[in-house]
Amino acid sequence: MIGIRQKLVLGFSGVLLIVAAMGWITIRQIDQLGGAIDVILKQNYRSVVACQDMTEALERIDSGVLFTFSGHYDEGMNNIREHELNFRKALGVELGNITLPGEGQKALQIRSLFSEYIGVVKQVTEPSLSLSKRQRTYFSTLLPLFRNIKQLSGQVLEMNQSNMNEANNSARVMAASAHNIMLSAIVASAVFAVLFSYLSHRWILMPLKKLIASAEEIRKGNLELVIDTDSTDEIGKLSESFNEMAATLRKMRKSDQETLLRTRRVTQEVFKVLPTPIAVLDLNGIVEVSTESADHYFGLKKGVNARDLGYEWLTALLQKALRQGSAAEYRESNGFVQHFAGNQEYFFQPMAVPVPAGMASDEFAGTALILKDVTQLHEQLELKHSVISTVSHQLRTPLTSLRMSIHLLLEERVGQLNEKQEDLLFAAREETERLVHILDDLLDINRIESGKAHLNFTPVVPFRISVEGIEPFLIAARDKGVSIVNATIEGLPEILADKDSLRHVYANLLSNALRFTSPGGTVTVSASEELGNIKFSIADTGAGIASEHIEHLFEQFYRVPGQEEKSGIGLGLSIVKEIIEAHGGKVGAESISEKGSVFWFTIPMQKNTS
Repeated sequence: MIGIRQKLVLGFSGVLLIVAAMGWITIRQIDQLGGAIDVILKQNYRSVVACQDMTEALERIDSGVLFTFSGHYDEGMNNIREHELNFRKALGVELGNITLPGEGQKALQIRSLFSEYIGVVKQVTEPSLSLSKRQRTYFSTLLPLFRNIKQLSGQVLEMNQSNMNEANNSARVMAASAHNIMLSAIVASAVFAVLFSYLSHRWILMPLKKLIASAEEIRKGNLELVIDTDSTDEIGKLSESFNEMAATLRKMRKSDQETLLRTRRVTQEVFKVLPTPIAVLDLNGIVEVSTESADHYFGLKKGVNARDLGYEWLTALLQKALRQGSAAEYRESNGFVQHFAGNQEYFFQPMAVPVPAGMASDEFAGTALILKDVTQLHEQLELKHSVISTVSHQLRTPLTSLRMSIHLLLEERVGQLNEKQEDLLFAAREETERLVHILDDLLDINRIESGKAHLNFTPVVPFRISVEGIEPFLIAARDKGVSIVNATIEGLPEILADKDSLRHVYANLLSNALRFTSPGGTVTVSASEELGNIKFSIADTGAGIASEHIEHLFEQFYRVPGQEEKSGIGLGLSIVKEIIEAHGGKVGAESISEKGSVFWFTIPMQKNTS
C-alpha cells in the first residue's frame, strides 16, 4: 500500500532530483565557462599586452638610433637606454606567461635576437666611428635584426589572439549549452509539477472534498450517508472511520431520542402535579407545558395562547423578560396579582424567566412563567396592618389622656410638686413623647405599606427641598457644635415628589447624622444628577457603621448594637425606604468605621411633557 506520505515523498523527491541535477550541470557549466574566461583574461591577454609593449619599445630604440645619426646624439642615447629597459621588462612578462605550444621557443628566440640587437646598437652608436660606417652597419645588420624581432613578437601576439578567439567561442558554446540545459530542466520540472499537482488533486483533494461535503451533511443532521472509497491510503482509512463515526452517531441519536422522550414524559407527569402554577411558553405565547394548578387558576393549559386569556399584566411581563434577557418580576400593586377562582380570592406573585435556546446561545426559545401563591402571606400582612392600626389607635386615646395629665401636673394646677416629683414627671413626659413617636412611626409605615398614605406629587426643585430639609436642624447643630453644609448643586432638573414626605426623609436622616456626629464634625447635604435621577446624599463625619450592619439598616425594627434606648425602635429608616420606593426611587448607605457614613436616595427626574 502506497500511503499519502509515500506519494508526497515520491513527488517531492522527483522535483528535488530534477533540481539537484539541474544545479550540478549548471555549476559544472559555470566552472567551465569561468575557466574559458580565465584563459582570456589572465593568460593570453597578458601575452598580447607584453608583445605590444616589446614592439613599441623596439620601435622607440630604433628611433633613438636614428636620432644619433641626425645630430641629436644625447637625446637618442637616452631614448635607447629607457626603452631597452621597457623591452626587457615586457620580454620578462612574456617569458613568465608561456601558455601555448611553440610560444616559449619564439620567446627565447626574441631574447637571443634582442641581445644580439643591443650589441649591434652599441656599435652603431659608437661616437668614435664615422657616421657613414655607422649607417652602413645600421642598414646591413641592425635593421634586419629589428625586423626579425618585430616579426617574432607579432607571431606571438597573433598566437595569443587566436587562442583568445577560440576561448571566446568555447565560452559562447558553453553558455548556449547551459542555457539549453537550464531551459530543459525548467520545462521538465514544470511538466513534473503539473503531473504531481494532478495526481495530488486526485489522491488528496477530491477525497477531502467528499469528506468536507459529508461533514456538512452531518452538521445539517443527515446521519444516513455513507462515503464510498476505493483507496487504501490514509484518506481511505479516514473515510472508513468517518462511516463508523456516522453509524455511531446514528445509534447515539436514536438512544438520545428515546432517553429524551422518556425524560420528557416523566417531566410532564411530575410537572403536572406541582402545587405552584408554572407554565412554559414559546416565543409566540403558546403554552407548551403547564402544571395542573396553572390550568386550574389561570387557564394556562397546553396549546392555549396566553395572550388570548385577557391578562394584560401577563403579556407585559413576558415581553419584559425577553426584552431584558433575565428574570422579570411583577412590580405593580406591591408585586401581587389579585385573582378570583371558585368564589375565593387568591394573591400570586408572578415572575417570568427567559428560556435559552441552547447551552451557549444568546437567543431564547421561550419563557417560563412562575406564579407563586402568596395568599397566606398577603393575609398575614393584612392582619398585621389591621393589628398595628387597631393597637395604635386604641393606645393613642389613653396615651393622650396620660400626656394631658402629666402636663397638668407639671403646671402645678392640682398642687405644688417637690423636686423629686418634678424629676419623675419630666422622665414620664419624655417616655410618653417617645411612645407617641413610636405609635406615629407604626401608623406611618402601616399607611405606606397598605397604600393608604396619600402622596401629593408636585414639581420640586432639589436645591429648595434641601434648604427646607436642613433649616429645622440648624439651631440644634449649632448648639452641638456640628456644621451643616449644603453642597446641593443649583439648577438641577425638577423632580415629582411629595414635599411633606421628603421633609420627613430629610428629618430622619439629618437627626441620625447629628446624633452620631461628635462636636466639631460636619454633616454635608448634597444632590446631583445621575442616570435620569436626582441622587440626594447626607454624609457625616461620625463614628461610622460596621459593614455587617449596612445591609440590615433599612429593615423594620433593626437597631445597630450599642445604641442608646432613646434612639428609637428601628422604624425610622424603614419608613424612609418605604417613602422613597413609593416615589419610584432607591435608598442605600455606605460607611467606613470611625470615618463616617453616607446615606443616599434617588428620585426620578420629572419627564419633559412639552
